[in-house]
Amino acid sequence: MADRRVIFFDVGNTLLFPNRAKILAPISSDRHPSLDQWHTLERKTKHEFDQGMTSGRVDHSFWWIFHTHLLRELEETSCLREVLVENTRSSANWDQILAGTRDALARIGQNFRIAVISNSDGKIEHVLSRCGIAGCFESITDSGNVGIEKPHAEIFEAALNAMQARADESLYVGDMYSVDYLGARNAGMEAVLFDVSGAYSDRKLPRVESLDQLEAWLR
Repeated sequence: MADRRVIFFDVGNTLLFPNRAKILAPISSDRHPSLDQWHTLERKTKHEFDQGMTSGRVDHSFWWIFHTHLLRELEETSCLREVLVENTRSSANWDQILAGTRDALARIGQNFRIAVISNSDGKIEHVLSRCGIAGCFESITDSGNVGIEKPHAEIFEAALNAMQARADESLYVGDMYSVDYLGARNAGMEAVLFDVSGAYSDRKLPRVESLDQLEAWLR
């Protein structure tokens, strides 16, 4: 049994961020949204997706909804949606890492055991390695390898088993309320939202906007 508390991290929009130039390559670069515009769309999509998830009425994936809104705002044809969704789902296109991420993980790792749980395509460990942070984690649980995605409890249980940890001594850090926060809570873990875009700034939920804020929250 672990003698220190375990922190599990999401990857997308928590440790690594989308390479928007690669994802939006089918659209002329002069029409790409700014980071602020991207975050606005992210907030809108999260609210819509979370509502669908919590009510049991989810007709489309998060990125299908996101790119539907994006193409509508850009007045682009919807025939681009499938390739944009495919580009976004490719872990290779999530290779943007914020300065100081590895140092922050190293500091957190001095006091906690740390690991990853990610909805991905089976290749997220390779991307984390390419970005220089795979070695920070004791285990990396990828839905593409496990065969089940968050928010299902089974993927959290698989990660807990890999770490030989109990749910009640574990914390999950992720960016989506319906998938990460509720998924972890329903699996018996504590959870905190990693809310860079500010989607949940008006909610009375545990949330941080950076790894520095997470370190302070942990203290």
